[in-house]
Amino acid sequence: MLALIQTIIMALDIYWWFVIAAVVFSWLYAFNVVNPRNQFVGMFSNFLFRVTEPALRPIRNLLPDLGGIDISPIILLLIIFFLRQFILTTVAPALL
Repeated sequence: MLALIQTIIMALDIYWWFVIAAVVFSWLYAFNVVNPRNQFVGMFSNFLFRVTEPALRPIRNLLPDLGGIDISPIILLLIIFFLRQFILTTVAPALL
């Protein structure tokens, strides 16, 4: 059972970094730092969008319109942090 918990924690950590990479890449794309016509940039952008958008879309639907500010990645990172801490402090000690 410990192996399953460690695998879930690792998956949450990896997804955490995907969300951060998507945010940083969106900033680079918005400020025209990366070339959007480059094939690798397009593939990388598409990958990050497909990985993070299913989790970000429901959060965006619940949030009010804040103009040009998107705080859904911050809320998603808080949810991931909460799940990780809940598993480590509540679920894992109960199983040991």
